[in-house]
Amino acid sequence: MEQAPALKLKSVIGFQGSTANGLVLHPDGETLLYPLGSTVVIRRMGDVATKGFLRGHTDKISCIALSKSGRFLATGQVAYMGFPADIIVWDLEAETVEEMLVHRLTLHRVQVQSLAFSHDEKYLASIGGQDDQNLVVWDIEIGKAVCGSPASNDHVLSVAWYNTTSAKLVTSGNYHLRIWDFDKVARKVRPTNVLLGKAKRVVTTVFVDDEDRNIYAGTSTGDVVAVGAQTGLFMFMSKQRVGKGILCSRPAPNGDIIVGGGDGSVSIFTVAGEGFKMVSSIAVGGPVTSIVLTGEETETTFGFMVGTKLCNMYHGMFDAVSRKFSVELRQSCHFDKINDAVFPSGLSDVFATCAFQDIRVWHKASCRELLRISLPNLECQCMAFLNNGSAIISGWSDGRIRAFGPQSGKLLFTINDAHLQGVTAIASSSDSQRIVSGGKMGEVRVWRLGAESQIMIASMKEHKGQVNAVMVRSNDLECVSASSDGSCTIWDLERFTRSNSVFASTFFKAILYHPDENQLLTTGTDRKITFWDAFDGNAIRIIDGSMDNEVNSLAISADGDNFVSGGGDKVVKLWGYDSGEVAAVGMGHSGVITKVIISPDQSSIVSVGSEGAIYIWDYAF
Repeated sequence: MEQAPALKLKSVIGFQGSTANGLVLHPDGETLLYPLGSTVVIRRMGDVATKGFLRGHTDKISCIALSKSGRFLATGQVAYMGFPADIIVWDLEAETVEEMLVHRLTLHRVQVQSLAFSHDEKYLASIGGQDDQNLVVWDIEIGKAVCGSPASNDHVLSVAWYNTTSAKLVTSGNYHLRIWDFDKVARKVRPTNVLLGKAKRVVTTVFVDDEDRNIYAGTSTGDVVAVGAQTGLFMFMSKQRVGKGILCSRPAPNGDIIVGGGDGSVSIFTVAGEGFKMVSSIAVGGPVTSIVLTGEETETTFGFMVGTKLCNMYHGMFDAVSRKFSVELRQSCHFDKINDAVFPSGLSDVFATCAFQDIRVWHKASCRELLRISLPNLECQCMAFLNNGSAIISGWSDGRIRAFGPQSGKLLFTINDAHLQGVTAIASSSDSQRIVSGGKMGEVRVWRLGAESQIMIASMKEHKGQVNAVMVRSNDLECVSASSDGSCTIWDLERFTRSNSVFASTFFKAILYHPDENQLLTTGTDRKITFWDAFDGNAIRIIDGSMDNEVNSLAISADGDNFVSGGGDKVVKLWGYDSGEVAAVGMGHSGVITKVIISPDQSSIVSVGSEGAIYIWDYAF
């Protein structure tokens, strides 16, 4: 069978901010590399278009490192308990993506914690996670381990090489800081403990200055520590502290130290005599996990980029004369699984997504966030636009339905106690006078929207499991619901009774009408996509939506010629409706696809996933 052509990827919205030092800038000053689930995204700085992906890991990327010249990239991953966690070495100068994967290194178990290249790019140092805690030095040319040693009896967090020799490196972690001598001939690494006196610190991040004179370390208590790189002797510690600890640090071009804090701050420390002085600080959104210098330098200023745990990217400048920061948000995205995505009726320029704590409205062409609606500690599980575009209606984990202004984000109304244990599906009628909602306990409820009140006019209970999807027919006389109990029900919205039901041995995840409304399309955990007669409920055709994973979402084009599916196999599939065959596939997601939608003008496909990423594909193929 011929392989289906690939969907063209327009852009990606997403960044894995939880990975320490996960934001990497190539020495060319233009190319950004960062992890997104099990994938490395490559894109030009300041451009929304994606240059490419590096795929090879089987699970979430836990650490990333770039060699000094920018030729080699190393990435490490997490794995299931007891299983090996791979390190992949990529050659970024290879001509094709397939040729870039040069080595797969396997010694660590469960997780690779940190990676670092030697200055001459001959060696790679790796640290295992809490279940491993070994230091391993690898020969890059042959892809084999040179030597290794237990790095510590406690959790090890970071590793860094010296900048003028490949014979020395340093590791840090819980209550220890160690300098290692690497003997290439004897194939040994020998540690020397750095004594911090009475201070007991968890050293979270470490680097060596350009001349290998001093080691600078950041701690979980927010201190900056200086140690002699040649002597291994403690020198001094900052008196000022960064709130909630230091998560990352970098040497600034002017000799200062720039650090990122768990309190969401970026701070500059300068060495003043025998001590540190914090000269400036600025707050950004979320704990700062990555700082990279952009190469934008003058005699008094330098530029940098910041990545945060809330998956935001910022571009900043620091003026050494005024000692002031300036930062601007360059990219934002969800930091958790995205539950739903939807286009407004008849409008293709914007779309909305929802996840834990927030709803976001995006401008499709620029990938810019236009609006954010936040409700702390609550999860938005489903959403829809009213058909007239006057409101975003949303279902939340606290069992309430909330409506917001699509431009202002203002709360328009709240329906309290709409569904016990959470609202899991929601849809608008064509006249925007009613909404239909589904809940975790299996109820399907119809609400009338008035100018001053919202009234439940019917509660229909046939399902014995969670309602995962609802859709209202264009004449507003009928709706359909799909449930985890293995049934889909067609409801009469005049009498509020069941008209028909279809059954299968599956948890139904999605249901939709064909545009001519003569047929229904369903899918679920049995990996099947089923075509049903909307009148008598008989199955017309059944096709395999996936060979080995559940299908979570379906979307059909306005003309009814094609539909799109996405699910656990992480592949976006565009199908011909009449042929029932895959016409094109989109590979890029590194997490389970939770929702796919097609823009009303049929120019784009948007898919969202459990890794928090939004992929925008070209509908043409």
